[in-house]
Amino acid sequence: MRKFIIAVLLITFAMLQYRLWFGKNSIADYRAMQAQVDTLAEQNANLKQRNGLLKADIKDLQLGLESMEERARNELGMIKEGETFYRILPQE
Repeated sequence: MRKFIIAVLLITFAMLQYRLWFGKNSIADYRAMQAQVDTLAEQNANLKQRNGLLKADIKDLQLGLESMEERARNELGMIKEGETFYRILPQE
């Protein structure tokens, strides 16, 4: 009877070890999920930083015309009335 109990305990232990290392929700699955969590946390941090920059841009645009003028000059190439635009090309 004692050998039977030991055999049952060994089989149970082996099954639990198999599940721990190779089964569903195993250590390998845990490590893969942890890597995914780390990647998503990094993406969230980048998005938070980008959102902060966009909020600052929105605030600048709402508060004054200077930021709108700067954006129109830099991004759209606009000039004021009466100004002369000069483009300097690099020498080749």
